[in-house]
Amino acid sequence: MKIKGFLYILLLLAISTPAIAQNYTSSNSRAIKLFEKGQTALQQSRGDEAIRFFSQALEQDPSFVECHIMLAEWFLDTHREQEAKEHYRAAVNLNPSFFTMAWLQLGDLELKDGNYDQAISDYKTFLKVDKKYTDRHAAAQHGIDCANFRKEALAHPVPFHPQNMGPAVNTRDDEYLPALTVDGQTLVFTRRFPRKATTTATTSEEEDLYMSTLNNGQWGGAVRMPEPLNSNDNEGAQCISQDGRIMFFTACNRRDGGGRCDLYMCVKKGDTWGKPRNLGPAVNSGAWEAQPTFSIDGKTLYFVSDRKGGYGGMDIWKCVFENGRWSDAVNLGPTINTAGNEMSPFIHYDDRTLYFSSDGHVGMGGLDIFVSRRQDDGSWSTPVNLGYPINTSGDESNLIVDAASTTAYYSSDREGGFGKQDLYSFEMPAETRPIPTVCFKGVVTNAKTGARVAADIKVVNLKTGDVAANTSSDAVNGGYIVSLPSQQDYAFIVSANGYLFYSQNQPWDYHGREGSEWEPVTVDIALQPIEAGGKIALRNVFFETGRYELLPESEYELDKVVELLQNNPTLRIELGGHTDNVGQPAANQTLSEHRAKSVYNHLVSKGIPAERLTYKGYGETQPVASNDNEEGRAENRRTEIKIL
Repeated sequence: MKIKGFLYILLLLAISTPAIAQNYTSSNSRAIKLFEKGQTALQQSRGDEAIRFFSQALEQDPSFVECHIMLAEWFLDTHREQEAKEHYRAAVNLNPSFFTMAWLQLGDLELKDGNYDQAISDYKTFLKVDKKYTDRHAAAQHGIDCANFRKEALAHPVPFHPQNMGPAVNTRDDEYLPALTVDGQTLVFTRRFPRKATTTATTSEEEDLYMSTLNNGQWGGAVRMPEPLNSNDNEGAQCISQDGRIMFFTACNRRDGGGRCDLYMCVKKGDTWGKPRNLGPAVNSGAWEAQPTFSIDGKTLYFVSDRKGGYGGMDIWKCVFENGRWSDAVNLGPTINTAGNEMSPFIHYDDRTLYFSSDGHVGMGGLDIFVSRRQDDGSWSTPVNLGYPINTSGDESNLIVDAASTTAYYSSDREGGFGKQDLYSFEMPAETRPIPTVCFKGVVTNAKTGARVAADIKVVNLKTGDVAANTSSDAVNGGYIVSLPSQQDYAFIVSANGYLFYSQNQPWDYHGREGSEWEPVTVDIALQPIEAGGKIALRNVFFETGRYELLPESEYELDKVVELLQNNPTLRIELGGHTDNVGQPAANQTLSEHRAKSVYNHLVSKGIPAERLTYKGYGETQPVASNDNEEGRAENRRTEIKIL
């Protein structure tokens, strides 16, 4: 029997030591003698014998408070919680202030049993009568908050109709920790299964990464992902980048590891996965790191660790990839992390909505799933519980939400599955959905030859100047996928060595569509090689109507022009201004010249030699679309670069 530490020690210090005269709550000498025999037996770690003495003492005097408390502690420690509750209740009924911690223990037991009003009453009594264990008052208030929350949650359940993902994905083995590409076509998850007998295996079970693809609305049969992504060791607790070409995963006890479990990264080129590599000491420590999630800005990695410097057991941390290296890990802070455990984070494709599991925030019990949103100043909003019955008195975790912001996926051991733990999907309640996103996918090619091009793709929020998404097209097949939060103005810029960069400003409907109507928008991009006569339109250079002063939103795109000229020092260009046909031709001609000169002056101010630049206004003489509608007129209002 493992004797529970702090309460027994407190009790022994307070009411033992037979050599010193005691003022027991009993005057029955036979009961007192049996009680003191029990104390001695406890001190000698003879737990079963001690409990027998305490029980016999109560037979002599049922009002012996100390015996009730000792038995309550024993039954609590041996998971006989109803008997523990009976003895705690007897003790406080006999003497409410003798051992005030009994009220806190009663509150916890009643909360666990779902007796919320009684739990609240017991917690409040503890706060009222206790003067000794003030360090436990916060725990009592937390219990009150949990009881009130659970009453309200049970009275107002959220819509929840989970659907098992079926035998193509789930088996009699355990499936958990789902990850999804942004187009919703590829599902990656962890499967645990009995390990085949080997001479080197250190565990009886193996974890590997499996993948299933969506075909005509049905998930295909899951297959084990290839080596070297998987190995004879355990791989799991993974996330996949939005384009499906970078995998972060957890592996434990490897030779190149820095702690018990470390985070690794693996990159896919074409159809081939490269060798996994440890993320290094900035991310991994001598502790436990696992359960990564990667943001769409292409540089922020969130993960779970029990390293020093946290707020509790497991905390959520983040690292940022800048200038070719990972920054030191930063804790997400006390709004997210608690004295308990925070697990299985998932940052949505909107780059603002974070889902995670916690047993430290107010909830239904065990690990509950919460949602928090990153604010404009970088702080996190107060986490919101997803509600009952998504959360229950058991453990809920491993939740992700698709880019359409309507369907959630998670793992559960609920009854009716194919195995102990299966993957399920359900419609996300509207109140806890992420910001709707829109997804673009396509192929980047050489405009002249049609050859596939590996290109850098950046999407910039024009209001803030921040990079909203950062990805690239595949070096083998030229494919790319990128997702963006809706209802924002963006600059969409694609660049590659030897090519003029591609520029576009919000050319598609960023409000998107939700649910079954949601699907990626296909946008193929043809890059112009850098050669004389080549042209590109600068779609993210902005002016007020009828004016030629550059607006601040133009800064990022003009910086790309500077970068182009710096990287190609023999390049000479003409800056051409163009207008639609609204207004007088002479006025449009003058306006286009002034706008071209404004861009010219800006580039010179950034250090580009004037002899490499010319500018010219074309007015309305070179339309690229019809001037009969606003969409066409918007295309005609442009600044162009022409290679001289």
